Amino acid sequence: MKIIAPGQHCDDLARALPAFRTTAAITERWGTALAGVLSDGGRLLVAGNGGSAAQAQHLTAELVGRYRDDRPAYSALALHADTSSTTAIANDYGVQEVFARQTCAHGRPGDVLMLLSTSGASANLLAAATEARRIGMAVWALTGPEPNPLAASSDEALCVEAAVSATVQELHLVAVHMVCESFDREIEARAVRGDRPMTANGTHAEEDFA
Repeated sequence: MKIIAPGQHCDDLARALPAFRTTAAITERWGTALAGVLSDGGRLLVAGNGGSAAQAQHLTAELVGRYRDDRPAYSALALHADTSSTTAIANDYGVQEVFARQTCAHGRPGDVLMLLSTSGASANLLAAATEARRIGMAVWALTGPEPNPLAASSDEALCVEAAVSATVQELHLVAVHMVCESFDREIEARAVRGDRPMTANGTHAEEDFA
């Protein structure tokens, strides 16, 4: 058994943080873009395995609920959270299809699929990315070190350069919070500008009650 020195976990995180800070522009861009997509009636789908599934559900909770200040609820689904669907799909089609089939069911052109993976090599996430591109969705990935297949299969990826999976996951959570901060800033800015949200059928929300 490998002996881990006291404090090494914190040291690993401290070593990875400076390089991670240089990626802040990606989280800002994602949050801003996501505010536009969700305000216009679009949807965010998120998926991951194991600890990354927990991070995925953390993100959707912040959007459906709230991050800091009160604001409207927005459509975001963590694809692993529907246990009946995931287990049925795994049983009937194989575990590699559990996210792709749900992406097919719930995703629409212009929606966003965000995929979280420390390895960047999970077959079920790669299948979901392929399905999302077929539909016409944007694909964003949070991964561990590059190069990796998931980063290569995505429209844009934030790749954490860290040798330890725990460190990658911890910085993924930081990235999730940074996306939420950027999202909320853009939502507030849109409110100040008077941007009217669009419904899924392409009309302004107020027009549905005219």
